[in-house]
Amino acid sequence: MLLSNRSFFNDFFKDPFFERPFDNASSQIMKTDIHEKDNNYLVEMELPGYNKEDIKADLKDGYLTITATHEESQEEKDEKGNCIRKERYTGSCNRRFYVGDQLKQDDIKASFKGGVLCLCVPKEAPKAIEEKPKYITID
Repeated sequence: MLLSNRSFFNDFFKDPFFERPFDNASSQIMKTDIHEKDNNYLVEMELPGYNKEDIKADLKDGYLTITATHEESQEEKDEKGNCIRKERYTGSCNRRFYVGDQLKQDDIKASFKGGVLCLCVPKEAPKAIEEKPKYITID
């Protein structure tokens, strides 16, 4: 009987549910290419299996952090409606890049399409527009 329990657990973990790109986050997801174009860096990050709502990008102290989280559940019932297996998966991964402490969140443009996150990061922070002096009328 012990042998069949081992077989059950071996089969259990060979289920396609466990063969997700989320299991080995460091090598399976968040593969990133960075290209230099004009006055920007273009960051392309592969995030297969994620939705736009699963991805967060924030800028703090000069570091751009991309975080992706994923939750999934799967339930199997017999013909009477009794639960015979219920599984849940929750995982997250993130990458961090130093982009300089002069950039603001509004300087970085982002889009997500077809499982690829694209970020356009300026090489240099936009220069503040110098205001022309405004004279005060003296009566």
